[in-house]
Amino acid sequence: MQLTFLGTCAGTPSLQRNVTAIALTFSQRGDTWLFDCGEATQHQYMRSALKPGKLEKIFITHLHGDHVFGLPGLLTSRSMGGSMTPLAIYGPPGIQEFVETALRLSGSFVTFPMTIHEIGAGLVLDDGEFTVTAYPMAHVIECYGYRIQQHDKPGWLDAERLKADGIPSGWWMQRLKRGETVTLKDGRVVDGSAYLGPATPGKAIAIFGDTGPTPDALALAANVDVMVHETTLEHAMAEKANSRGHSTTIQTATVAKEAGAKRLIATHFSSRYSFQQMELLLAECQSVFPNTELARDFAVFDI
Repeated sequence: MQLTFLGTCAGTPSLQRNVTAIALTFSQRGDTWLFDCGEATQHQYMRSALKPGKLEKIFITHLHGDHVFGLPGLLTSRSMGGSMTPLAIYGPPGIQEFVETALRLSGSFVTFPMTIHEIGAGLVLDDGEFTVTAYPMAHVIECYGYRIQQHDKPGWLDAERLKADGIPSGWWMQRLKRGETVTLKDGRVVDGSAYLGPATPGKAIAIFGDTGPTPDALALAANVDVMVHETTLEHAMAEKANSRGHSTTIQTATVAKEAGAKRLIATHFSSRYSFQQMELLLAECQSVFPNTELARDFAVFDI
């Protein structure tokens, strides 16, 4: 899996950064999920290696413009590009009205199958390989963070033990690999789970929406491999950040530390910060959580 940051600026774009959009790409499957879609996300798509036709799901954290204003343009351009891949959109109440109104008033339409799901806190989807769960954030409007959890991978099948127990090869081996129970031709019942090695834990990613400090953050990010969290302002501006439903460097890093996250990628920086000033933000985060990296537009992180 890979995370590609298409925008890392908070509120308004700067000359160096666009507003929020994060793509999660599944290398083996070939599909992409997008988290938020700020203004000009389709332009960022064009400047990256991502393909709109591979986009299958969009998760919106909340309806502030810097997280959704790029959605109508991306949808219509994807349609004009000839993509017929179905697309599902998930977001808080109002996302359906926003999309449908923008398309209707502009005389636009999409040619691919599109579904829109208005969500609340809890399980959003389970595609058999990954679950996505939404957690409420502490923002000025309804906002969610998403935990993407890969199902554990079954352990390896011990072929030597099967052979030693006189269990021949056949079509049933695939079922045994899945831990299922099969009945052989000679009547023996074989429990596949008894021949499996330890399961491999699946990867977990936490992608936060805009938020001030909240107790739900620890559940969302508990023991994740990667935590992506907004870091709008420096520590000295905590009062201003929190009053507007945002977090500071120290607050973000503290969540990562207390949640047991393995890695923190900070993003959603105020446009007041130039590239040169970003070192201050990084230093403050790393003073609490050393394994912190700062996202930048078009940065790609392997998971």
